[in-house]
Parts: sequence; structure tokens; C-alpha cells
Amino acid sequence: MAGAVPTTAFGQAVIGPPGSGKTTYCLGMSEFLRALGRRVAVVNLDPANEGLPYECAVDVGELVGLGDVMDALRLGPNGGLLYCMEYLEANLDWLRAKLDPLRGHYFLFDCPGQVELCTHHGALRSIFSQMAQWDLRLTAVHLVDSHYCTDPAKFISVLCTSLATMLHVELPHINLLSKMDLIEHYGKLAFNLDYYTEVLDLSYLLDHLASDPFFRHYRQLNEKLVQLIEDYSLVSFIPLNIQDKESIQRVLQAVDKANGYCFGAQEQRSLEAMMSAAMGADFHFSSTLGIQEKYLAPSNQSVEQEAMQL
Repeated sequence: MAGAVPTTAFGQAVIGPPGSGKTTYCLGMSEFLRALGRRVAVVNLDPANEGLPYECAVDVGELVGLGDVMDALRLGPNGGLLYCMEYLEANLDWLRAKLDPLRGHYFLFDCPGQVELCTHHGALRSIFSQMAQWDLRLTAVHLVDSHYCTDPAKFISVLCTSLATMLHVELPHINLLSKMDLIEHYGKLAFNLDYYTEVLDLSYLLDHLASDPFFRHYRQLNEKLVQLIEDYSLVSFIPLNIQDKESIQRVLQAVDKANGYCFGAQEQRSLEAMMSAAMGADFHFSSTLGIQEKYLAPSNQSVEQEAMQL
């Protein structure tokens, strides 16, 4: 029919700090989605990405190159990347021309890792906002390395960054703890895994930090940061091991619920999925407990001994 409105497209905007596993996530998720029968288009929005391991449908490097920008404008890597995003923002007609022939695909956008792009710089948010006007429903998938859970101070900083990202990006949002299979390579967790995924009473983290002579001097600052996080009460995490199909499926269910894909006529539509999304009945505790048993070594200490250590 002439003049018909294009079909709604769905996708994920994969964001997170450098080294959090965004490109690996795009590879693993694209393979999983294709196994489900979805047509997938992976879009690389990171000009610094070289040697991509996945089949790239659209590459921002065709529009602007980070090396060229750094040489021409004498900018460093961070400044050059911000310029590239501003250049893409000013040339969104190029991006739309690349995406329009891919209607009917499920999109995965591999985004740059500069944290400032997702916390206070406006270019990436403006690009996402424009995509929404193209009837492209995105969920922001924010990856952070799970080993930060082993350090209370770093975990508080991750919570602050995740909260700032959620407020700035202005998309339906899922936070992931990536590389779960490596979580205890950097140290033991002070609490059970669900304490970190559900962001439970953070006052226990403050008590844990008080045992460190350095952080003892910053207790009031940490208390205010924790109070801010708890006042918003927005941040939670889903644990992810990209090599584990069950783990990927849990993430995909959360993403499909966030962007509305599960309410459509696609392969995931079922009465159970729709009722679960409508009622919010996810019941993550049992799955988190299973992940803890799989990836975390059991503690030989009693509850009383652990309490005495804290």
C-alpha cells in the first residue's frame, strides 16, 4: 500500500565502559538471536572498533574515521571520539539511509565506550532520540564488569555511573554484570550475589569500607552517595555470562519486556510472557541463586564467622 507507515523495529543500544565486553556481547547475542530465527543487523557506532568479530551491517567508520579526525584536528582519542559522535549527530541522514533497507531486522548497536557519552555529553542521547522518531524502539543494555563487586568502593562508583547513565540516556534500561565466569578471579564477594544484583541495603557496604583506613576518612561522602542511590532506587543488575545460553536468554527476556518486543506477534509472544511482563513477575531470586552456585566458590565459614569479619 502506497504511503504505508513502516513497521516498528526493535533493538538494543549496547553501552558501557571500555573493556566491559560490549563487542563480545554483540557477537554472542547476534548468534543467539539468529538461532531463535530473528533477522539481526549489527550496527557499529564506535569509530575506534577495529577487527570486528561479527558481521557488520552498518559501520560508522564509513562515515568518519577516528584516526583521520585525530590527525586533522590534533585531538587525543577521547576528544576525537566525541567529535566523531557529534559528526554522526550532524549527519543522521546518512545513518537513516543505511538503516531503512534493514527494516524487519532486529538491531544491535555497538556503541563507544567513553563514559562521558552516556553520563553528560549530549550527542549519543540525541542520536537515540532521533532513532525513536524513526519508530525504532531501543533498550539500553549497560554492561559493567562483574569483578567490581569484589571491591566495595568500586561497586559504589559503578552504582553512581549506572544511575547517571540511566537518567541521561533516557531509554528503557537494563544493567548487566558481565563476565560472571571471572567474577572471583579478583577476590571474594563480601555478600551473596543477590545483594549486588538487587542492590540491597548499602549501609553494609559502608561498614565494610570503614575497615579500610583510607576510606574511613571519606565515610560522610560515601554515606551521601549511598543515600542518593537508594533515594532513586532505580539500579539493579542481571548477571551475564555470554558463553551461557540460559544467561543470555534471561537477559533477552528482560530486554524484550523493556522495549515491548514480547507484546508483538514475533516468536517470543505467549500468554505467559505477556502476563509476566504485565505483572512484573520475574522471580529473579532463584536464577541468581543458581548463578551463584555455578560461578562462586562456597564459603566454608559460618554466618557468625562472616559477621565477625565484617
